[in-house]
Amino acid sequence: MAAADDRALTKALRSGSFAHAYALFGDDDFLKEQALRELIAAAVDPATRDFNLDVRSGAELSAETLGSLVGTPPMMAERRVVVVRDAGALKKDARAVLDAHLARAPKGAVDIVLVLVYPSGEKGKPDKSVLDRAFAVDFAPLDAKRVPRWIAHHASAVLGATITPEAADLLQRAVGNDLAALAAELDKLASYASGAPIDESAVAAVVGVRRGETLGDFLDTVAGRDARAALALLPHILEQPKTTAVSVVMALTTQMLALSWGRGMRDRGVPAARLDFFGFLKGGGGAYTGRPWGDAAKAWARYVDEWDAPALDAALESLLAADIALKETRVSSDEQLLSTLVLALCASGAASGTGTPPGRRGAAA
Repeated sequence: MAAADDRALTKALRSGSFAHAYALFGDDDFLKEQALRELIAAAVDPATRDFNLDVRSGAELSAETLGSLVGTPPMMAERRVVVVRDAGALKKDARAVLDAHLARAPKGAVDIVLVLVYPSGEKGKPDKSVLDRAFAVDFAPLDAKRVPRWIAHHASAVLGATITPEAADLLQRAVGNDLAALAAELDKLASYASGAPIDESAVAAVVGVRRGETLGDFLDTVAGRDARAALALLPHILEQPKTTAVSVVMALTTQMLALSWGRGMRDRGVPAARLDFFGFLKGGGGAYTGRPWGDAAKAWARYVDEWDAPALDAALESLLAADIALKETRVSSDEQLLSTLVLALCASGAASGTGTPPGRRGAAA
């Protein structure tokens, strides 16, 4: 049975019908935990939760204990919920009890709801036997297009607040797609707004970022080789949540690798508008772009012709040197180190001229 997504689970919970077993897995732990809370809230009567909710770790469960948990009927309620965290760590004898329980699909109303929670990563995925017998939900990270809708939903459903589309967009550009970080900022924004709609001015006051001062804007100035604008933005970028010199170098490295790939494709005659940067990113194993993929791809297509191969090679050498410097004891501050890097990357000169390539001049400087 193919795994469902979080929206299918939400729809099922709203209908009031419960499966006898759920398997929650995938790489987005925030969504996973949020779904677990919603499932427990929907399935367990709050008045009898102390009697009808058990949360255990798979590594610590014996076969006898697991058998007792799934064999004990609810007390003074319709259902009881048994949650097994790190379900993939169940020992062999406990796993046999689990398999036997999954094979006994109840007829009629479900009185025992078993929830198997798996950690993120490839090793955390349930095996085929569990996938076939449980309501399996794969919590993949939201793509950038779904994040603004998630922001609006979380503000409304969880915090009782409203946020304008413009504010949601600015918040995403500042914080990225990390839902836990977004939730933390939304909580502060809802308190700041005190019942009023959360707008761009609220995001600027609480998060410390204004439109035109995001990491994405900074990356655009570097891609466009505008050193003055990039240096002006740098102090603002470093003050933003979860933005460090390391994360800036990571985003710049992804950008330069993408531009290098794009430059190679352009040299083969591929039009800039037809460059498949999404394909490049999907093959990069979770490359950090510092902004939504769509925004990054548009920028790279726009600026790829500003660069030639020698300049890009020099840029990557400068990034490697900066990465090494960040890991070593040094006299320069993060801002000073990044300022030097920006000057090297944005060295003046045409991308396709005669003489020394601009990237080489920046590196030498």
